[in-house]
Amino acid sequence: MWNSIASGVTVGAAAAMFGMAGCGGGSGGGGATPALPAPPATPTTPTTPTTPSTTPTVVATGLRAPWAIAFNGVTPLVSERDSARIMAVAADGSLSAIATIAGVNGSGEGGLLGIAVRDAYLYAYFSAGAENRIERYPLTGQGINTRLGTAQLLLGGIPSGSNHNGGRLAFGPDGMLYASTGDAGTSSRAQDLRSLGGKILRMTPDGRVPADNPFSGSYVYSYGHRNVQGLAWAADGGMYASEFGQNTWDELNQIKAGGNYGWPTVEGKANNASYIDPLQQWATADASPSGIAISGGNIYIANLRGERLRKVPLSATATSTEFYVKQYGRLRAVVVAPDGRLNILTNNTDGRGTPQPGDDRILSVPAL
Repeated sequence: MWNSIASGVTVGAAAAMFGMAGCGGGSGGGGATPALPAPPATPTTPTTPTTPSTTPTVVATGLRAPWAIAFNGVTPLVSERDSARIMAVAADGSLSAIATIAGVNGSGEGGLLGIAVRDAYLYAYFSAGAENRIERYPLTGQGINTRLGTAQLLLGGIPSGSNHNGGRLAFGPDGMLYASTGDAGTSSRAQDLRSLGGKILRMTPDGRVPADNPFSGSYVYSYGHRNVQGLAWAADGGMYASEFGQNTWDELNQIKAGGNYGWPTVEGKANNASYIDPLQQWATADASPSGIAISGGNIYIANLRGERLRKVPLSATATSTEFYVKQYGRLRAVVVAPDGRLNILTNNTDGRGTPQPGDDRILSVPAL
């Protein structure tokens, strides 16, 4: 049933969306990346490095290529990209593998990626060879006794590749499930409304297209994205996303329904009315922004290549402050835990980092 629901809507919407594609600007040809406008000589974002007085508390160690954290009650559940395991973290920090997600077949940046928990279901985004899928599983039990029931496919056919798979899952304040997808190495997909690649998707918890989505019959909520890996909402309902650029600018965007964010025609700020400019942009060496969280009027961004936690005040979104620069290596995710503290997930064992003793870890800090 789940497969027929997802695939039926996607195919049925294709013809309708074909006519809409022209409203979103040009698209690149094939997998080649078109020439982008010359960037300014220096970054435009004021950044303040800060040494916090709070040393993080270690919640757990020994994770292998972890990607996302979700909470089942007060218990952290962690997805491991390469092993396809869901790990439960006990109160003493010990780890238990509560499930291995079937069908995961990833290479490079693919594998088991984002997870979310809502109303006694665990939702997972993962690579399965030629496609990325979103499935959900009934949850029973608590703590390390948590168990997953039979998989239900919500959506398949999301483009997959060795890189640019997106992968973040998050529930919005409207109760809808949002998923970020990458262009999977073919940049033209981002501007093609017939493709699920290079988008932010929106669906009901059981995998249907909401009637109020911006493009009738389509999962697409926003487009023109290269590789979004962070999704979060402010108290006023405003939606924000972090996005990997190519060689020049990484981005923080405010997401609008139906918005076109410019990739591959634009990387960073274009000052072109056809596209929505980022709130901030950073040189790629200082960022690679992955998971984000919002707490206390601030956006917190975990950075991989930049190896830092960045804070952006919602009241001054053109500014930022940096914490823990180069102290804990690559940071994949940051979430608000049930106790109100920030949990930060390191990502040094994925083949791109330099693992320290105990990596990978979950770190806990108060809101900075």
